[in-house]
Amino acid sequence: MTSKESPDPAPRDRAARRPGRPAAVGRLGLGWTVHGDGRHITPGEVVAPQERLAWPQTIGVGVQHVMAMFGATVLVPTITGFPVTASLFFSGVGTLLFLVITAGRVPSYLGSSFAFIAPISAAMNQHGIGGALGGILVTGVALFLVGLVVQRAGTGWIHALMPPVVMGTIVALIGLNLAGATTQAMTEVPLTTFATSLAIVVSAVLFRGLLGRLSILVGIVVGYLVALAQGQVDFGPVGEAAWVGLPPFHAPEFHWNVLFLFLPVVLVLVAENIGHVRTVGLMTGQDLEPSYGRALMGDGLSTTLSGLGGGVGTTTYAENIGVMASSRVYSTAAYWVAGLTALALAFLPKFGALVNTIPPGVAGGAGIILYGMIGVMGVRIWVQNRVDFSNAVNLMSAGAGLIIAIADPVLEVGGMQFGGIALGTAAALVVFHLMRSIARARGTEPVPADPGEEPFESPEPGRLG
Repeated sequence: MTSKESPDPAPRDRAARRPGRPAAVGRLGLGWTVHGDGRHITPGEVVAPQERLAWPQTIGVGVQHVMAMFGATVLVPTITGFPVTASLFFSGVGTLLFLVITAGRVPSYLGSSFAFIAPISAAMNQHGIGGALGGILVTGVALFLVGLVVQRAGTGWIHALMPPVVMGTIVALIGLNLAGATTQAMTEVPLTTFATSLAIVVSAVLFRGLLGRLSILVGIVVGYLVALAQGQVDFGPVGEAAWVGLPPFHAPEFHWNVLFLFLPVVLVLVAENIGHVRTVGLMTGQDLEPSYGRALMGDGLSTTLSGLGGGVGTTTYAENIGVMASSRVYSTAAYWVAGLTALALAFLPKFGALVNTIPPGVAGGAGIILYGMIGVMGVRIWVQNRVDFSNAVNLMSAGAGLIIAIADPVLEVGGMQFGGIALGTAAALVVFHLMRSIARARGTEPVPADPGEEPFESPEPGRLG
């Protein structure tokens, strides 16, 4: 099948109708057709989601996807104190479920989301890992419900609720709210912290292809070596860990006073999920808009399962989109390989113990870059959607939300706690819709175009993972 033919789902249907192949295989997206001779990609063509190369080549691409997701996926549990192997387990399970729910139409990997770091940290301080898992579970359920609505009603209501100025503000304030988390590392182990940051930024432009997209992983390795030279790494737990064993699962607990800390994350996951799916559709020439709801439901179910068992929340990964862009292989078969590989790593306790030896300085150094990227991604949404900040509605909505999030107050109302991210998100939404409603009713504020009708852009090329 050529790239021009890729929007036509016929190859998938033909695969489902092959003699001896159950129809359910095709409906689950497992009935791939072999692209060409299975070894080469014709210039100007791509391997569509419903196609695959020969299995050796497919496995090779799948391993590249594992490498692309690995640095960020293990860094989130490392920063938050979650078990790495449990996060890998639910990342793998979530990816496979996502592929099944989207019927093999949307190639994507679900890795750990950086948008969860701030609410997880706040919940951990009050109620431990159980309280944080309760918040993750509720976030997943909310995202799944949003997916159900999107599948039936489309995305217009999302654009109306969160126009680009609001969506950019919410993304930016999550990153800026996390800035203080890097202070201790910068002051206590500055060499390790800044060496890690420097390695990430240099490798991002020094290397080409896959290695350039693995700048986070390269930075972690370099920072780890610097920390090792200073005696900041303790290998004791690695020697005590078994080679094979189950991941350390944990049950969630529900505390109303922290659940609202997680709700803004739902809005961010919706934006980046839809943005990533739209991007893949443009790159493959396929109309994936009918899959927006399924993609959100898949991500929501993945996050829900993580909350049930001890993993961090998940999200679609732009790093893996980069692998697809360079390889021209969009086959979901490669993502099955990546998901199964993540599951295999989850059953290696010694591997998890080794990842847990990453010292705070390395995590802090990576955080400087990653949290900053999240903040700037919000600005990128403003720029791409040409948000007019000469309009007082936009200016005050963004300004109020950002300042509250950076100040990071914690207000307790009726036994429930609201932190900087939740309060900043609420401020951006309330100020925007209140001011716009009054301005339109009174005719006092020019609004050249209805921002609610403008599709927001995804926080590419990175993600809040």
